[in-house]
Amino acid sequence: MRPEDRALIVQSDGTLLVDVHAPGYQACREALAPFAHLEKAPEHLHTYRITRVSLWNAAAAGYTARDVRAALETHARYGIPEPILAEIDDQISRWGRLLLDRDADGLRLVVEDPTLQKVLAKYSTLAEILEPLGGGTYRVADADRGTVKQALARLGYPVVDLAGYTDGAFLDLVLRETTRSGRPFDLRAYQQEAVDAFMAGGSDGQLTMGGHGVIVLPCGAGKTVVALATMARLKMHTLVLATGTTAVRQWIAEVLDKTSLPEAAVGEYSGQRKEVRPVTVATYQIATRGRHRDLFNREDWGLIVYDEVHLLPAPLFRTTADLQARRRLGLTATLVREDGKETEVFSLIGPRRYELPWKVLEEQGYVATAECFEVRVEGSDDLKTRVMLASGQDPYRISAENPVKDQVAETLIEENPGERILVIGQYLHQLRRLARRLKAPLLTGETPQDERDVLFAGFRKGKVPVLVVSRVANFSVDLPDASVLIQVSGLFGSRQEEAQRLGRILRPKADGRPARFYTLVTRDTPDQTFALRRQRFLTEQGYAYLVEDWDGHVPELEEAACSAT
Repeated sequence: MRPEDRALIVQSDGTLLVDVHAPGYQACREALAPFAHLEKAPEHLHTYRITRVSLWNAAAAGYTARDVRAALETHARYGIPEPILAEIDDQISRWGRLLLDRDADGLRLVVEDPTLQKVLAKYSTLAEILEPLGGGTYRVADADRGTVKQALARLGYPVVDLAGYTDGAFLDLVLRETTRSGRPFDLRAYQQEAVDAFMAGGSDGQLTMGGHGVIVLPCGAGKTVVALATMARLKMHTLVLATGTTAVRQWIAEVLDKTSLPEAAVGEYSGQRKEVRPVTVATYQIATRGRHRDLFNREDWGLIVYDEVHLLPAPLFRTTADLQARRRLGLTATLVREDGKETEVFSLIGPRRYELPWKVLEEQGYVATAECFEVRVEGSDDLKTRVMLASGQDPYRISAENPVKDQVAETLIEENPGERILVIGQYLHQLRRLARRLKAPLLTGETPQDERDVLFAGFRKGKVPVLVVSRVANFSVDLPDASVLIQVSGLFGSRQEEAQRLGRILRPKADGRPARFYTLVTRDTPDQTFALRRQRFLTEQGYAYLVEDWDGHVPELEEAACSAT
């Protein structure tokens, strides 16, 4: 490829600029994905950054510094600054320099580098829990396994954990060939690859790289199935942590539908029920409460599954540090955390073991093609004045709640007849107003669980064609027939939320029709600014938004397929 056709510009401050109009853009984006994070995605130049965690994940996946250098050199339009190359060499070389394994006397940390040995001696937190054995070897108490890994990752030195795991109580579980609902069932190739990558060559308690880590797959790609297949491989008592009661019950339904387990072997541990069984599915909220923390020790768990691991609450990081003898599987559509805690996920749950881009699964027909629109609407003079005079978070809230969006949502629904439509937003006042106008049911965090179940069932059966929902529908809500989503407001600039909301409508449709994702934005306000930030993750995955000014009509769909720009 000629240098002028290459898409990548590597700058001395560490930023990677990618020219979306260059012939080599698509190949460059795919090459950067294993070791760089997207930060900004405006129209012409996308900005990536290489971080230490992104390089550690690449190293854990088998990438060498030479591989990363080669990718940059292949796609760089100009030279690569030497400090960037040095940082790549340094961070990837740190993977494998600290090994945690087990001998006849217990856990030991092996540190051959004399310089690192001096670092450990000076760091008081580690000096208190590491017992020097000589020759760069330190004894580690089992209870401190997570604390050591967490502390060293924060210092910039990832630990390769080869210490193995305690086998949990035996569980006689196999996957069904036909689901209870009568459908043929088999693992897709990428799901099997994800299980194999997580296990990494062994299911026993011997020294192995496998047994802890994160699987990154798009919403609708069957992350739950990957977990079920892992459970079937391990055959051990399992604790699943999910985002809410709706997600818990969907997990239980999937376990019963696709595995040989009877109902008596699967329990719900939530605000409404406290069942501890060989497979127990609990909410994050209940698991973080002090009086329920013994849930982690009630059973001889062999596997703990963290659904939507990018949402893992801080209190569970502390608990997870104590659970390092258990196998840990994290599931997510994105490793992006808005709080910057990716290092905690890496050190305590494990590195990224497997990832498949959304666009690859779309091309294979496993997720629906999506058509994405940003529809910009005007605000009244009064609204713009209130936005200008407001302070704190109010300017965004006022612009996001623009009443003109109600009319737009109503028109979009009218012009998408026969579709199952979700209208989703952040602010309850806005959602109540919309529900009244649309004469549609409203589901929020205040909606009792039994009523939620009825509304979701009605939506699936087509009795409730339009459902107005709050953020409670962002995660782990299985609505396979949803085909249109209208987003009226969101959580400021959350990339997580944008990805999760698109994921609500990405289940393949029986007739092959595309899903449609509309984001309603008040132009020239903070609402528009945050909308751009929210779109970054999906842009990294190869999606693009057709931006239209609202003129009373739906944008032309044939011009708006979400594809790499």
